[in-house]
Amino acid sequence: MRYDTSFTIGGREIGPDRPTYFIADIASNHDGDLERARALIWQARDAGADAAKFQHFLAEKIVSDYGFRNLDGPLGHQSSWDKPVFEIYKHYEFDRDWNAVLADEAAKAGIDFMTTPYDAEAIDALRDAVPAFKVGSGDITWTESLVRIARCGKPVLLATGASTMEDVERAVEAILDHNRQICIMQCNTNYTGDAANFGYQNLRVLQGFALRWPGAVLGFSDHTSGHAAVLGAVALGARVVEKHFTDDNGRSGPDHGFAMNPETWAEMVARCRELEAALGDGIKRIEDNERDTIVVQRRCLRLKRDLKAGAIIAGDDLEALRPAPPGAIPPWDEGSILGGVLCRDKVAGDALNYDDVRVTDA
Repeated sequence: MRYDTSFTIGGREIGPDRPTYFIADIASNHDGDLERARALIWQARDAGADAAKFQHFLAEKIVSDYGFRNLDGPLGHQSSWDKPVFEIYKHYEFDRDWNAVLADEAAKAGIDFMTTPYDAEAIDALRDAVPAFKVGSGDITWTESLVRIARCGKPVLLATGASTMEDVERAVEAILDHNRQICIMQCNTNYTGDAANFGYQNLRVLQGFALRWPGAVLGFSDHTSGHAAVLGAVALGARVVEKHFTDDNGRSGPDHGFAMNPETWAEMVARCRELEAALGDGIKRIEDNERDTIVVQRRCLRLKRDLKAGAIIAGDDLEALRPAPPGAIPPWDEGSILGGVLCRDKVAGDALNYDDVRVTDA
């Protein structure tokens, strides 16, 4: 096995039997304001996030102005932007002078500072500042960057939106050539927040990942509204969840509309913690909180009529009724006592215990 089945991020163990690790992707929702960025870190912490993530991109190193201006084809969710793509990216660049300030702010808040780096300089500058790197779905084919990130020796969280299994396998193998710590994240990269997008989440891909990479850490990067998809992903094994985070869905900007806010984020975390508790360990057992119901809900064999000691037990002497006190004979074992001899007087309605009946050899 070339990959680890668990690893740590900021002192937190991430793995199949561990609590879900929640990443609040503040992304560009800082709106170019350092104080907003700092405040969003604390709001994310208060809402239950384990990490506050930003996106380190420079417009000229992530998009081609010429390319988008001359693109003969659909722009997807970017078609609703009120300015050219390059200008939007330029406006929402992360000021790299903020790195130390926000890393320190996250440390004060007690959550991890994380990023998705979109150029080599960002990777190199942040390799000692973050406990893990997130790779955006759009860079899954940029092997050079994947390798550079992997060589930093930090856990790599790989989003796989708009990708084939072949794309995912190529990217995973490129990372594993240099780093055993990987989280493979199912993702759908439609950012419109349309309710129809639930039909495209394809959460069962997580099961496919689990078959292809048994025991690997799995995750989910989500852009749907609410938390139904997140709950499904956690139920299917995702233990890293990323969603966009803002303080106000009504603000102007490319990511505010479909992001979670402090209230919906806290609700998502709370429901996921309930789900984790409900998932259990998969071992079928009588649970401690249901032991009383063994008595009050199960049936046992009871006599239909008074019988004296020495009577031969016949099927029409018996009926299966609740409750079933400890030691009472269960209905499934009726055959073992038919033809047996009653050892003591019993009245109608009495439960039969095994020591009430002497079974004679045939």
